[in-house]
Amino acid sequence: MAQVRRAPLAEQVSELLLDRIRSGEWPLGAKLPGENTLGPQLGVGRSTVREAIRQLAGRGVLATRQGAGVFVTALDVTEDWDAVLRRVDIVEVIEGRVAIESEAAALAAERRTPQDLRAIRRMLTQRENHDTREGYVDADMRFHRAVVASSHNSLLLEMFDNFVPRLREAMIDMLRIKRTFDDHADQGAHSQLVEAIAQRDNASARDLSRAHLMSLKNGMEAG
Repeated sequence: MAQVRRAPLAEQVSELLLDRIRSGEWPLGAKLPGENTLGPQLGVGRSTVREAIRQLAGRGVLATRQGAGVFVTALDVTEDWDAVLRRVDIVEVIEGRVAIESEAAALAAERRTPQDLRAIRRMLTQRENHDTREGYVDADMRFHRAVVASSHNSLLLEMFDNFVPRLREAMIDMLRIKRTFDDHADQGAHSQLVEAIAQRDNASARDLSRAHLMSLKNGMEAG
């Protein structure tokens, strides 16, 4: 009879532990029993339990606290972010932009430095000079990244950067679908946002960012 290799066995144990968490046996924040308890329950050794816990910790479900034990930090595995972004449609991408960029614009108005403002204005100018659909989208992404960077919120910037590959693809698709596009009005909307940030008007910056992105969403939904 072939022996079960340790790695697959640990994976099986991690799934058993995950099933018990999903069932509510251990709620969020609960401490798991020790390895000496879990091993006999699952019919495996301590090293296998330890590896299963390590796997679930890597997936964000468990956390080991030195000297305290192992605790439940999520009730299920979070799907890989890249996989989520590959699946969402253009409208959902725009909705994601609203969530990230409108708040980032408000924070940028509060926190931007003179150097930040110069970078934003430089990116605004670059948006006007594009020969291709892809070049325009790339220039637009650089502008919006400059705004998000000016929020001085590292989490918002990381989310935006992770979002960019799918965002770029979605915006190119949108321009391909929406064959008519008012460059002048679009540049004007971005110029208004820059001025709100320059004037440190966080409410206007948030509203202008949201209004611009919602107009893109409404245009896509209208077909």
